[in-house]
Formats: sequence, C-alpha cells, structure tokens
Amino acid sequence: MRLATWNVLHGRSHEDGLVDVDRFAAAVATLDVDVLALQEVDRGQPRSHGADLTALAAQALGAGHHRFVPTMAGEPGRWTPAAPPVGADSGWVDAGTAPAVPDGPTFGVALLSRHPVTAWRILRLAPARVALPLLLGRPPRPVLVPDEPRVALAARVAAPGGPVTVVSTHLSFAPGWNLVQLRRVVAALSDGAEGDRLVLLGDLNAGGWPVRMASGLASLAAESTFPSWSPVLQLDHALGRGVTATGSTVHRLPVSDHCALAVGVR
Repeated sequence: MRLATWNVLHGRSHEDGLVDVDRFAAAVATLDVDVLALQEVDRGQPRSHGADLTALAAQALGAGHHRFVPTMAGEPGRWTPAAPPVGADSGWVDAGTAPAVPDGPTFGVALLSRHPVTAWRILRLAPARVALPLLLGRPPRPVLVPDEPRVALAARVAAPGGPVTVVSTHLSFAPGWNLVQLRRVVAALSDGAEGDRLVLLGDLNAGGWPVRMASGLASLAAESTFPSWSPVLQLDHALGRGVTATGSTVHRLPVSDHCALAVGVR
C-alpha cells in the first residue's frame, strides 16, 4: 500500500502566490497513492475560491472514502476554534457522534482513502498557551502568532494486506508542545481499540530524532520536505508500528511550501 502526507498551504503556490484549484487537483493526481493525509486544508474559504479542497483531492485521487475535520472556523484573521476547548483527559471520539462541521469557511486536516474505511475517529488537541514569533508575509517579517487548536483524524482502513489504522495530523509550531501532542496521540492509539498496525502521517513541526523519541514509533521515511523549493528540514513524517517500509519518495509540487512525502508499506 502507498500512502502520502502533504501540507497543502490551502492550495497556494509558492511560485506565484495564487490558488488555482485545477493546479491543486492535478498535483494531487500525480501522487497516485492509496491513502493521502492532508493538512492546512480549506473548505469554503474565499482565498481558495470557496472550494472544498478535500472533495477536489478525493476526486483527483479516485478516493471514495474521505473525511475533513476543521480546527478553525471563519476566515483568517477573524477565525475562531471550530470546536469547544478540550480537557487534558479528552480522548478519541467517533466521527459519527462528533459535533457537526460548522457552516461557513473552515480550515483543518483531511484523510482520503481508495480502500474502504470501516471507522473514523477524532482526537482534539489543545493549543500551546503562548504566542510565538513566525516569519510571515513578503518579504518575511516576524509576527507574534497565537497557537491554534489541533486535531488528529484516524481511519481504520481495510487494506489488502489487512486492516491498518492511518492518522492525519498537523501539530503545534510551538517547540516542545508539538512533542507533547504527539505523545498524547500515540498514547491514545495504544488503548487497544486501534489494533496493531498503525501509520501516523502529518506535518509534525519537528525534526526526525525528536519525533522518533517522543512517539516511540519507527520512522518510515527520513527525507527533507521543507521548504519545497529547496528542502533542508523534515517537518512532514510517516511513522509506523506493525508495518514495514518499502521505500519513500519526496514530491516537489507546484503547490505549497511543503513537499509531499510518499511511502510504501507492507
């Protein structure tokens, strides 16, 4: 089975700064994977022409099973958390019983599969309590940015080699807090309900060694993925348990400031 993770930067190209939904769909189609985890996904946002990027990606990939989970509602600069604050003891919620996706523009993560999905689960993650400076704009300048709520989306995929749980997530940009969130996701996945075979995909906003130490999972690909025009950092990861990697590929696409990372597993 082939899987990939890609932070899509709401479909914007680093080359011209524009969002072209046809270009986005074509980029997704080139990945040609069985399961695709997406981060920084828009739905109904004016900046991406009101498109449902998850639905567009699913159509381009031929993925009949897909789910989008928002972390933020409203438009950038005026958005609010898409779900109530979570407590430290909150756990996985069946997607069928989770609160409905808010109306209007939203932003979050997605997971798409060509293989049947027998269950969807959601784990909400609290943001860091401090704002941190990020380089934003053109030319880049430091801006103090508060953290956002995060989410992990898990699918139980009926893969040809047997069931496997696949997770899509986008963790905090706050150093250290992202590793706390990662440990929480892995601990929640160790409750026995998710089975033994696991692939965790996403933009974890941390490098390879800290991610391996915090998660206790095997790295399925050691590849630089950021920035896409000259990758020198691995922020995007594929981690596994109970699976064996059969190779990895970095895709430099005309959309986003991240490369897509694809892996084969058996």
